Amino acid sequence: MGVQTFDADEKRKRINVFKVGKLWVFKYFFADNQDLFRQLADHYNRDTYRFEFKSVGERNQALKHLERNGFDAYPIEDLKGYVVKLDKFSKYAPVLRNSVAFTETPKERIFLMKDLAAVEEAIEFGAEIYEGDVAF
Repeated sequence: MGVQTFDADEKRKRINVFKVGKLWVFKYFFADNQDLFRQLADHYNRDTYRFEFKSVGERNQALKHLERNGFDAYPIEDLKGYVVKLDKFSKYAPVLRNSVAFTETPKERIFLMKDLAAVEEAIEFGAEIYEGDVAF
């Protein structure tokens, strides 16, 4: 009698695509899928280390590429729960690394985090959930 094997579904990775102003943005490092990166490269902003889409059509095309390559992509317009703040004079590099966007006020640095795990890491680093309205 042969050994019974089970087909295990490959765990799909989640990517949040946020509505920030007039752009749709996400941050992800495609270390193991350079072909997918090349498909999306026209939308990569090297200054902000993120992918940016100017229209819903561009965003939807990117979502199709992501889904065909094993990702679950979620458009998010309500940023509540993904935004954290740090005192302006705090060290912030670990928080910035996992943020999609950030801005500063006279007293705070405010970050939009790429996912809820990044929010939790930021809180462990000393950040707090930001409750106000913010424009990135």
